[in-house]
Amino acid sequence: MPSPQSLSEPDRRLLAAWAADCAERVLPLFEAENADDGRPRDAIARARAFARGELTAAGEIRRRFVAGRAAHAVTSPAAIAAARAAAQAAGVAHMGAHALGAAAYAAKAAGVDPEAATSADDDEIEWQLGQASPAVVAALLLLPPLGEDSAGPLGAGLLASGELGRHIRTIQAKLAEPAERA
Repeated sequence: MPSPQSLSEPDRRLLAAWAADCAERVLPLFEAENADDGRPRDAIARARAFARGELTAAGEIRRRFVAGRAAHAVTSPAAIAAARAAAQAAGVAHMGAHALGAAAYAAKAAGVDPEAATSADDDEIEWQLGQASPAVVAALLLLPPLGEDSAGPLGAGLLASGELGRHIRTIQAKLAEPAERA
């Protein structure tokens, strides 16, 4: 039985586009430090191509770690988080829960930008939720709450702890309050 974090392919395609939007918004933080490394930009493009139905989940599963390796090519926390946001966006083809990882890393990247306001991570989350169509919200609401299912990225691992976990919990809490989102 597949993990509830997997989601259906149509839902993953919806979430891949949203995750790509989240990651692309912070991509300049990576490119400011390493403009010659195209792995994060390529991962975002592949997430969009998957969303359009141009790539298969099987093909993307094999390539999902490529952008994550770009995080080792930079040193600033913002650039590292931006690379990881792109990697998580590419991972949505494999498992829908990676969309929340992309959003969390993007919020982290925005929040550690030295030129950003102190609430930049919260502002980023508000922007992300504002970009989520009703269909994207519905797909995100199918995901289990952070930490309740160990069979995927929303289990007890990296995404469930620290700042990333706080961002995902915030996103999931705000998604659960539809009256306030309207």
